[in-house]
Amino acid sequence: MNTSVFDRIACVTGDITLERTDVIVNAANTRLRGGGGVDGAIHRAAGHGLLQECIELHPEGCGTGEARITSAYDLPAKHVIHAVGPVWRGGDQDESQLLANCYHNALSLASEHGARSIAFPAISTGVYGYPPEAAARTTIAAIAHSLGRHATIEQARLVLFTDELRELFADELTRQRERASADS
Repeated sequence: MNTSVFDRIACVTGDITLERTDVIVNAANTRLRGGGGVDGAIHRAAGHGLLQECIELHPEGCGTGEARITSAYDLPAKHVIHAVGPVWRGGDQDESQLLANCYHNALSLASEHGARSIAFPAISTGVYGYPPEAAARTTIAAIAHSLGRHATIEQARLVLFTDELRELFADELTRQRERASADS
């Protein structure tokens, strides 16, 4: 894998609702109606228009591993991509592929809509119970792979809620960057 894709990934501690990227990704539920954690915070910060658009444009909701795009309303981003991550069920229910699909589908949608920057939370690591270490491996690999296919996206930011989570994802980013560099 091209090591330069890893240079387009950043891990930061912060509040994703404050990100000034073209797109922010919401760790959504299948109904796309808001909820707790990141999902609830994004819906609250965006305002009522976000929920209305989700209801009107996506009444069927969104399947696990899939993504849908909406306007961002009162958020500083231009769009919100709602990606539904898997609930952790022990690791033998295709969770890794479903999680990777969230990132692949979100980056594909972002590219289709002309985004140059995108911010992600750590999808599925909250109430869905995905172990952070396993999520970091899958997340970094999926983002790097997709960035290789979507050259117009200049930066993918992982906006993590705690310094501990940021360090875990940043360490995994370093490992995968070094592995790719050694392989090339």
